[in-house]
Amino acid sequence: MSAFVLLCGRMFDGVSDRLAGAVEILVEGDRIAEIGPSVRRPPDVQTVDLSDRTVSPGFIDCHVHLTMDAADLAGQTLQSSAAKALKGLSIAREYMRYGFTTLRDMGCADPDFPTVDLRNALAAGLVDGPRLVVAAHIISSSAGHGDLRGFYGPRWDIPVSAIADDAGAIKALVRREHTFGSDWIKTTNTGGYFSPGDDPARVTWFDDEMNILAATARQLGMPVAVHTGAADGCRQAIRAGARSLEHAYLIDSDALAMARDAGSYLVPTMQMTREDLRAMHDHTLPCQAVWKFDRDNQQILQSQRLIAGSDVKIAYGTDCGMFPFEHGILEFQAMVAAGLTPARALQAATSVAAELLGQDDLGVLAAGRHADIVAMPGDPFADISTTAQVDFVMKSGVVHRWPSQHW
Repeated sequence: MSAFVLLCGRMFDGVSDRLAGAVEILVEGDRIAEIGPSVRRPPDVQTVDLSDRTVSPGFIDCHVHLTMDAADLAGQTLQSSAAKALKGLSIAREYMRYGFTTLRDMGCADPDFPTVDLRNALAAGLVDGPRLVVAAHIISSSAGHGDLRGFYGPRWDIPVSAIADDAGAIKALVRREHTFGSDWIKTTNTGGYFSPGDDPARVTWFDDEMNILAATARQLGMPVAVHTGAADGCRQAIRAGARSLEHAYLIDSDALAMARDAGSYLVPTMQMTREDLRAMHDHTLPCQAVWKFDRDNQQILQSQRLIAGSDVKIAYGTDCGMFPFEHGILEFQAMVAAGLTPARALQAATSVAAELLGQDDLGVLAAGRHADIVAMPGDPFADISTTAQVDFVMKSGVVHRWPSQHW
């Protein structure tokens, strides 16, 4: 069994509002064995000098799309399931080098289950990469955000959408996700910005349809994540018992109060808005998104400020796949720019994200927890941009990236 002693200059444990001073962490196998001013040295232990760095639990991104590429979504959806899974593996491994040791994939556009297969291969140790939690497909009504048929001519029946319009079909899709291995149910109850033919300001499920979907998932023991935009959509998702609201682009103070009282989590994907603003300025935003984003971008920024100033539970998520994965680490900076403290932004990517995912042994540096540990130069509480400089990554006791002096 491998063993490491990490000599840490500063430590963020995942929950505290301030950094701890110099500590040592003993890792044995895939677990943290001890944390303290001085820890024991087992035989053949390897010492890693991180004395000029801040260590943190491995980051958790709760909203990615490893097998979707917004730059060419219509063409990319036509690739084989195997091609998507292999490309997703390559992306996931590279993303882990930025410090992300756990990802929640929020849906593919494929008739098969490539992200489930990828999750299983990673869990079995057949391939190296981050831990993966999966909602395999995006369940949607016709003309909803998950209905991708608008990318193609009406003569083509291409099975890349999971669409239902009545109670029986909704139940069948939820049960299919459960049967073939999804961890979560992902649905959309408003339109989105990159999809054609829908509007983020309009709710696309009727209340009884949303309730049927959530009740079926609950019966099967599956949490529900809801892509939502309009404040009415946020309220509908909360009433139905959604565990997480994704984006919540146009949420208002009333819906935020409902989320707080219900214990719902928000995954606000704030860097995505920065990406869209840049694309709109550069005239590269997809044509179907321009009118919607031009109308809503100031309201989205206001909603993000409301989220940051609230006491709802906020988890880190990016929507990477809709923009390049190498920009996902910038979500920390976007969150702080919206008004979150650096401590709360870091908690969003560690302990709060782990709590959202029901992963009790992740997200916190403590004895007995998984040894998912990252390190970065500088002090992220003083300058959140240091999160973009991670140069040590350990997942389950295995080092996947060493500080520069070890290369």
